[in-house]
Amino acid sequence: MTHGHNPYEIVKGLLKESVERLGLHENIYHLLKKPMRVFEVSIPVRMDDGRIENFTGYRSQHMDILGPTKGGIRFHPDVNLDEVKALSIWMSLKSAIIDLPLGGGKGGVIVDPDQLSENELELLSRNYIKKITPIIGPQKDIPAPDVNTNPKVMGWMIDEFDQLRGYNIPGMLTGKPVVLGGSLGRLQATGRGVVFTIREACKVLGIEMTEATAAIQGFGNVGSMTAKFLYELGVKIVAVTDAKGGIYKEGGLDIPDLLAFTNNGENYASSYEKAEPITNEKMFSLPVDILIPAAIENQVTEETAPTIQAKILAEAANGPTTPAGDQILEEKGIFVIPDILCNAGGVTVSYFEWVQNNMNYYWKVDEINKQLEEKMLTGFEKVIQMKEEKGCRMRDAAYMVGISHLVKAMDARGWIGEKELES
Repeated sequence: MTHGHNPYEIVKGLLKESVERLGLHENIYHLLKKPMRVFEVSIPVRMDDGRIENFTGYRSQHMDILGPTKGGIRFHPDVNLDEVKALSIWMSLKSAIIDLPLGGGKGGVIVDPDQLSENELELLSRNYIKKITPIIGPQKDIPAPDVNTNPKVMGWMIDEFDQLRGYNIPGMLTGKPVVLGGSLGRLQATGRGVVFTIREACKVLGIEMTEATAAIQGFGNVGSMTAKFLYELGVKIVAVTDAKGGIYKEGGLDIPDLLAFTNNGENYASSYEKAEPITNEKMFSLPVDILIPAAIENQVTEETAPTIQAKILAEAANGPTTPAGDQILEEKGIFVIPDILCNAGGVTVSYFEWVQNNMNYYWKVDEINKQLEEKMLTGFEKVIQMKEEKGCRMRDAAYMVGISHLVKAMDARGWIGEKELES
């Protein structure tokens, strides 16, 4: 990973700029730039053939000033410490923008889950949780699913934690199966939140959704749900790409049919035969209204950004745009919905799940979706307001909204004094 694309260096740069823009003392930046706790663990797993493989796992807890830290666990060969730190900082900002009583956390294991059998994956999931047990729990740090993890993996993890503790603790993680205290609407939450922000951005730009076109990079949980909800609002989705390739149909893809075909990851969207193949590069340059990176970080770069023709870039993934890519998007006047706002629907419904676990009373799905919409719209309005007030980009505005909220908490706890509140 080149220095220019290191997500931790990117997030530190954005924090520094935003603290300066807000006219705050640089001490604020020094309080925000490092996670309060980072844990590295070794995870030995006895593989099916009898050999023991030792995996490396991480957990980063950025700041618990507003409440327990919260964030996903990803299983990916490219997981590294700096990525996990950056993701935990983004989680803190997300919670602050949406006004949740949570801090930011993130975890990861360096592994290609496609290379593991079901049994090996279960052992890895259980052993990872066993190793990070001392630093997690419903009042400390609450994990959730992320890249390559899902409710099934969460089910194994919560079972391991409960067995170690000797009783049921449903609030120790979120995104779990509904039968174990998972929340209705959680699986769809990130995609649904993405679509709420796209809808608001269309209002700002005067785009009629029933006449709009979109292309989506990534067709995992977030990409596929975003596609589903956009399709239901009448948006024509002309292209979708995934890890194995992409598909294109000028007249618009039949999303319900495509969702039935992929069936929760059983088939790759790119092997769908009722559309023509398309490369990732080509998809980025399509003349669509809405482009949605919903895969992993560093996709909109100095190479791909110049070809983008979309009016709205909705960052459903975390950190999909590099600073150089950002610069180009700004010059082209593309409306960016930054990741820390765009994909905050997941952590919002995870928060609702945790609340339901704590009171042992569960809400109906309509209630959850209504509350989610309210939270996302409030967040969007705060960011738009900051953008207009400071005359800056959406991304800077989102960082400033998040940081301002954290600074209020620092002030209330006596972490900072008069000196820090004015530069």
